[in-house]
Amino acid sequence: MYQLRGHHIFCMVGYQGAGYSAEYAANMTAVHTKLQQNPQKLVQIISGPDMLCAKFPCDQENHCEERRIYERDAAILAFLGLHVGQIVTWETIEQRLKIYAKPDSIQKLCGDCTWRKFGYCEHGLNHVLDGHGLQGVKAPLP
Repeated sequence: MYQLRGHHIFCMVGYQGAGYSAEYAANMTAVHTKLQQNPQKLVQIISGPDMLCAKFPCDQENHCEERRIYERDAAILAFLGLHVGQIVTWETIEQRLKIYAKPDSIQKLCGDCTWRKFGYCEHGLNHVLDGHGLQGVKAPLP
């Protein structure tokens, strides 16, 4: 079972192979690939740092414990009707996205995220909304 915090749900949707370091990206790619290939994989919703945060590089400014990130987690969970401690399949999360999300949901819920500038999150959400599940991971950003 994977453990994810609220905002990492949207990070999975938009993920395209880039990360804060090679180790971070490799971990995120492994999680993303498993969820894409097996939507029945169980996900436990947690509060605070999760299995993706665990690979955040120690030589960079870590934002995992910042209040704004907890607030983003809470907003996304509320938006999707999920709660901390809940265990669901990734497929259930995708179904919730299809019910509640709109093309502009990323902008509203993840407004100041530095990864938004690449446009991957909106593209990935549209891929899910169109019923195609998680998009494949492309080559990492230069």
